[in-house]
Amino acid sequence: MPALMIQGAGSNVGKSLLVAGLCRAARLRGLGVAPFKPQNMSNNAAVTVDGGEIGRAQALQARACGQDPHTDMNPVLLKPESEVGSQVVVQGRRIATVRARDYAALKPSLMAPVLESFNRLCAAHDLVIVEGAGSPAEVNLRGGDIANMGFARAADVPVVLVGDIDRGGVIAQIVGTKAVLDPDDAAMVAGFLINKFRGDVSLFDDGYRLIESLTRWRGFGTLPFFPDAFRLPAEDALDIPARTGNGSFRIAVPVFSRIANFDDLDPLAQEPSVSIAMVRAGEAIPPCDLVILPGSKSTRADLAYLRAQGWDIDIAAHIRRGGHVLGICGGYQMLGATVDDPEGIEGPAGATAGLGHLEVATTMQGDKRLTRTVATHVPTGLTLEGYEIHIGRTSGPDCSRPFAMIGGAADGAISANGRIMGSYLHGLFASDRFRSAFLAALGAAPSGLNYGKGVEDTLDALAAHMERHIDVAGLLALAR
Repeated sequence: MPALMIQGAGSNVGKSLLVAGLCRAARLRGLGVAPFKPQNMSNNAAVTVDGGEIGRAQALQARACGQDPHTDMNPVLLKPESEVGSQVVVQGRRIATVRARDYAALKPSLMAPVLESFNRLCAAHDLVIVEGAGSPAEVNLRGGDIANMGFARAADVPVVLVGDIDRGGVIAQIVGTKAVLDPDDAAMVAGFLINKFRGDVSLFDDGYRLIESLTRWRGFGTLPFFPDAFRLPAEDALDIPARTGNGSFRIAVPVFSRIANFDDLDPLAQEPSVSIAMVRAGEAIPPCDLVILPGSKSTRADLAYLRAQGWDIDIAAHIRRGGHVLGICGGYQMLGATVDDPEGIEGPAGATAGLGHLEVATTMQGDKRLTRTVATHVPTGLTLEGYEIHIGRTSGPDCSRPFAMIGGAADGAISANGRIMGSYLHGLFASDRFRSAFLAALGAAPSGLNYGKGVEDTLDALAAHMERHIDVAGLLALAR
């Protein structure tokens, strides 16, 4: 198959970014290329052109390829709903919610749809670049594996192993992985790559040669840290910075325990007039101009989490001071009077009192709404693009003042005084004219930022960065 797989010697070593850069480099060389991740675990999802959902990283990688995201690019998506259980999405559709120990029994049956999706991509493209999950060194999870060596062996795809030198111990990361791998799995590894180096790369020459000597794997280079990575949408909540920007317009965002689709904030974080504080457990919501309640994979559980942090008191005080609040998707549901889950779709069945700042109520329903859409922001009349990915249905008096109109249907709600707003639309701030008008209405200075162009320019810069420092031609040749 015309494919190459990037696996990591650990989690968060930069696999997603490297695949995006390789995808863009391959596209710039005139290849028809597609990304693929057999199994992903993330609550940061994107809606696909075929009406399903995949991990946000694969949506960015699809963009690097110049393609619309498709469910075949991430056939198995796990969306954690609790510490021990996740929703299982297969080829874009939710099939079950299972506990971690039960997923081990389900996993072997998922290899068939994984290979089905992979084969379709291979048939339609010159090249498929595959991203692993976690690390193949987790050999305790090797039985029934569909994410790393289990997939590589089944699909006969060569593997390049990536180590993260920024966290230290990169020699042990790579050499140790070789030591614990089954010999037949180790035989799939065509080489290694060092990522996130800071400083003089030549200082690692001896370490690099040592890895080559101890593993007998080919080295494809050492990649310096890419400083503009923050301009690209992140997928892992661990990558959320505590504070972004130095602008005078202050936004505070509570980081829920099950925060979802937090890349909604990325365009705001790049506005020069804006500063964003990500408020974590044990911290108070600071004085600010706008509080944004982001998406959540489990609204009622995160409402309890919000109250446990005392953020409900902080939000009420912010509103009394004349501040504004925007709730997006799960955050919108929290702003209402109640969130009712009679069927126990997101957890134990029952109802939870909301924050009561909007006169609306939400009922969870079994059918998930997954759609990319174009809407009209009611207060400004401006067009914005976004997507919906939710199971709740919300109604109430404040819905008579909708946030947006989608065709002839109303979305969201605005309070009578106009300071509390809610919407189901994710991705809304990527629309430049809307974002500018929204900020200006709240007193921030718009900048004329072209967010989409910034993402495209950064992907080009990432590809160029990789071309300068590592053997991109050698990597791509492995797949052909």
